[in-house]
Amino acid sequence: MINKKRLIQLTQKLIQIDSQNPPGDERKIARFVADYLKRLGINSGVYEFKKNRPNIIAVIKGRGLKSLLITPHLDTVPAGRSWTVNPFGGKIIRGRLYGLGATDCKANLAAAMEAINSLRDDLVTLPYTLIFAATAEEETGSDLGLIPLLNRNIIKPDAAVVLDADDFDIIITQKGLMHMTVKIQGKRAHGAYPWLGVNAIDIAIDAIKAIKAIRFSRTRHKYLRPPTINVGVIKGGDKVNIVADWCEFELDFRFLPGSRADEIIKKVKAILNRRARKYKIQIQGVQEPYNIKETHSLVEYLKKAARKIRVKSLVLGSEGATVITFFQHKFIPAVATGFGCGGCAHIADEYVKVENLYKGALVLEEFLKNYKFN
Repeated sequence: MINKKRLIQLTQKLIQIDSQNPPGDERKIARFVADYLKRLGINSGVYEFKKNRPNIIAVIKGRGLKSLLITPHLDTVPAGRSWTVNPFGGKIIRGRLYGLGATDCKANLAAAMEAINSLRDDLVTLPYTLIFAATAEEETGSDLGLIPLLNRNIIKPDAAVVLDADDFDIIITQKGLMHMTVKIQGKRAHGAYPWLGVNAIDIAIDAIKAIKAIRFSRTRHKYLRPPTINVGVIKGGDKVNIVADWCEFELDFRFLPGSRADEIIKKVKAILNRRARKYKIQIQGVQEPYNIKETHSLVEYLKKAARKIRVKSLVLGSEGATVITFFQHKFIPAVATGFGCGGCAHIADEYVKVENLYKGALVLEEFLKNYKFN
């Protein structure tokens, strides 16, 4: 049975451990999690892909041949300077537990640890093997966490639940993401004689207008807003009285399932070919869009668990890039859910509602006890 007092105290202890990223050092919180599991009689493995960036993996054997992964992350964003309460205090004020990572994602980490503890207390043997992965570096890309754990087959689950969402929502789809830098080269000349040069800034302005008008192959989705293109950075030229012979800008593309990054790159190149003599495109990163059917057993059993605990659970899509996309490369079905408070991630005075925390652990335990693979 979920112990509310124990869960609250656990969440407070996790918040009191500084795991800000950057700078990035999960040693203390990883050690705490490993020690907690050890006291339950559960051995865990520590996997580091860079010094001081540990991931904790525990495998709890069940009866069946299948395996289910639950995975929260260990790190938080930096606290910043705008807090009015101690970001590492874990103080409860009017039913809200305040602290850095309270919503993202130490409440989810605590709920998972308490659910495992409760299953141990009740001597429950699951009908599958449960894999628990508390990962590093999620806030800056997961290149030292979930990605190498999957790519190196350290974890090979048959299905996965990412514990990194809010308000009991079940995330089944998300947009793709591509970050692109475009560098345009012009010809330098005196500002009084612009016809003698080629102004790279002018070319960039024209190109950006055309890029922003790109038509995507998919523009509608039941759970997602239409695709977007954002110009996040632009810079160029050396002085006001010189024709700019260079300009570069950075683009953020968010595209729907059914569209592909290579299609977008091809369209951008066609636009630049018509406008610039010399240019270079650099791709900083791509995450392909993700989609799983609403009828998948992960979704069905999470909804059943929420109904049992009498909480509202919505099936939604994510406009941002979460780690569920990384599972598709291994053909592993995955969803995200979580028990933080919407709008609280990454803010000053971040909090989680104590009732959300408690009911979240109840929902997770109910799901784990009853989940069955299709």
